[in-house]
Amino acid sequence: MQLDTTTLQTALSRRGYKLTRQRRAVLDVMTLTDTRLTAADVFAKAQRACPDLGLTTVYRTLEILEQLGAIRRVHLDDGCEAFAPTAIEHGHYLICDNCRTTIEFEGCDLTAMLNRIAMQTGFTIEQHWLELVGRCPKCQKKK
Repeated sequence: MQLDTTTLQTALSRRGYKLTRQRRAVLDVMTLTDTRLTAADVFAKAQRACPDLGLTTVYRTLEILEQLGAIRRVHLDDGCEAFAPTAIEHGHYLICDNCRTTIEFEGCDLTAMLNRIAMQTGFTIEQHWLELVGRCPKCQKKK
């Protein structure tokens, strides 16, 4: 499903959900993002537009969006989860294992490796996420 507000409003309505101000704030955050966000990230951003938003509403709305196929759950190495629009086919991240700074980077020359993995496993690879974990320059200086 394409992640745009009109399509999501229609999908929510067809499933019997009301588009409350709180849900609208969460939808707005997720339709404007081009990266993965934790529920806490979504909560912080959406609360600016809707101060009475509750974290439970954020989780419930993200779950509904996931069921609709508009977003997907991404498991982080620290056991937490983030959510990303399904329109993003892949992402590449550098993650500091000390301060948790996350930097998204461009570039993808994984075609040969992905083809080899697909041949070896029989998988049809449709998307990928690459996370490289290490130490950021700031944390390296502290050591």
